[in-house]
Amino acid sequence: MNKGRETKPHIGVFGRCNVGKSTLINKLVGQEISIVSTQAGTTTDSVKKTMEIKGIGAVVLIDTAGIDDNSILGQKRIEKALEVFAQIDLALIAFNNDFGHEEDKLIEECNKFNIPYVLIYTKSDLAQIRKDLKATIEKKYNQKIVEFSQDNSKTTASLTKEIQATIPPTAYQTKGILTGLIKKNSVVLLVTPIDSSAPEGRMILPQVQLIRDVLDNQAINIVVKESELEYTLKNIYPNPDLVITDSQVFDYVNSIVDEKIPLTSFSIVLARLKGSFDYYVKGTPKLDDLKDGDRILMLESCSHQPTCEDIGRVKLPKWISDYSKKKLEFETVAGLSPFPRPINEYAMVIQCGGCVATQKQLKSRLLPIIEANIPVSNYGIAIAYMNGIFKRATKMFNK
Repeated sequence: MNKGRETKPHIGVFGRCNVGKSTLINKLVGQEISIVSTQAGTTTDSVKKTMEIKGIGAVVLIDTAGIDDNSILGQKRIEKALEVFAQIDLALIAFNNDFGHEEDKLIEECNKFNIPYVLIYTKSDLAQIRKDLKATIEKKYNQKIVEFSQDNSKTTASLTKEIQATIPPTAYQTKGILTGLIKKNSVVLLVTPIDSSAPEGRMILPQVQLIRDVLDNQAINIVVKESELEYTLKNIYPNPDLVITDSQVFDYVNSIVDEKIPLTSFSIVLARLKGSFDYYVKGTPKLDDLKDGDRILMLESCSHQPTCEDIGRVKLPKWISDYSKKKLEFETVAGLSPFPRPINEYAMVIQCGGCVATQKQLKSRLLPIIEANIPVSNYGIAIAYMNGIFKRATKMFNK
């Protein structure tokens, strides 16, 4: 399946001001995409660039501000740089002969988010790394140091080889969305409502992803709106091997599709792909224990303009309130924006399918929630639960 920009593996480049991060990226990419300057604080915001790495495919490189930026806006820039750790699959930590507290802090962040890293001694064409420093670092972190020179193409090749060896295969060798659920010539019926929240003239990303995934599995797509579902089952194809629906019409589709036919939703199959499925299943029953005044955090992976039919901001909050019969407060955070308040102030968190997020980004996003033992669910699983079809919608994943 073709990946969008945000689902490619992300590699962050970190280090102090003027350590050579931007030069490093320019050499890797083969073009000048980051400004190179001797003036501290040149890189003010994270800069992204997509490139191809042999054996991995397309990746997104992120150039970050100097971790020791002492300018007026330095602290905010550093905070922005550290936020990148929640997005990446691999860190490249650049340093010179002044390796110390700043670099230790970067490695701590890597360990915190379980991110592998490569230590890169830059500007080796100007000064060789001190032997005592090299020995100390390699012993302390049990990590080989890659020496890089902007004037030596061999060092660029060596760094690329180290990236290939260090980045987790799971960052780029993702299994198909429906792997293990369908086989060659399976017939998959996709139910795709078109309402005011649907983009003009096209389908939403999860629908496109599933259509492509079905084709990649050498299977057959039937795509209908919910209003044509009953006709399709009666007159065109009565026994599809799998039905996948948009979560907002889960209840209606469940009433139409024979109980012998496997049924789930776009959001649920994406949750299974992204690796947080078990946490969602465990946390969803919290919907039965909500109390008046409880605050629920709705997490959206993408940023979009909400409408009166928005699933995460309008429909789902209403359904949860009606189901619980409680007076609840809802807050929504889009993209990778910070949570508006401490996570322990929420009774529950509900995450969207995450179609535009990488597996690592979604896991990092949910990590503080899970560590705080806050129940977490998913749009599709929560909707299935409230409609009494939780077992049916998740049954196929328990094999």
